[in-house]
Amino acid sequence: MDNNRITRNKKLAERVIAGLKSRQMEGFYAENREEALAKALEIIPEGAVVSWGGTMSAEEIGLKDALRQGNYKVIDREGAPKEQKRALELEAYGCDYYIASSNAVTEDGILVNLDGNSNRVSAIAYGPSHVLMIIGMNKIVRDLDAALSRTRNEAAPINAQRFDIDTPCKKTGYCADCKSPDSICCNLLITRLERHPDRIKVILVNDDLGY
Repeated sequence: MDNNRITRNKKLAERVIAGLKSRQMEGFYAENREEALAKALEIIPEGAVVSWGGTMSAEEIGLKDALRQGNYKVIDREGAPKEQKRALELEAYGCDYYIASSNAVTEDGILVNLDGNSNRVSAIAYGPSHVLMIIGMNKIVRDLDAALSRTRNEAAPINAQRFDIDTPCKKTGYCADCKSPDSICCNLLITRLERHPDRIKVILVNDDLGY
């Protein structure tokens, strides 16, 4: 990444972090993936109960593996039999730190997330004591309209490729506003304000992460 883009991203991150603060969320900026991982492990105390929803960003910075290998109690639904996943998802609502990302973030700090099973958006909204989001600068957009567009027209069709589902966007690569039984766009969460100050913490990473 060239110096001009690095400088611009840092300045933009300052604006986003100020927006998050105005919405009772706490923001941090990391220059790279390694710094983001170190910051996340600094925030999460050893011994904490941790879990996560679907998040490529946390995986890409190595946070999932670090938590699995560290001194934490991890509620991990990945790889669990289908009949156990729901129980693990429900257990995650009581965890100390829930790891997630966001489909889009506006420059003034609004978080937008769209979900199919909806364990992720529901946990972001309520349940876990803290939510820690790992978000690449590629997900920052100008305003709420742009965030909704990014979420539906970019994030969802790309995420659809990860799953064994039958949706129009998986076949075509663009949103058809479908009502498919396999839709991953069932519940939309717009986090414009966090009721509990600093419950949601966001690490902005100077990199392209997730979708």
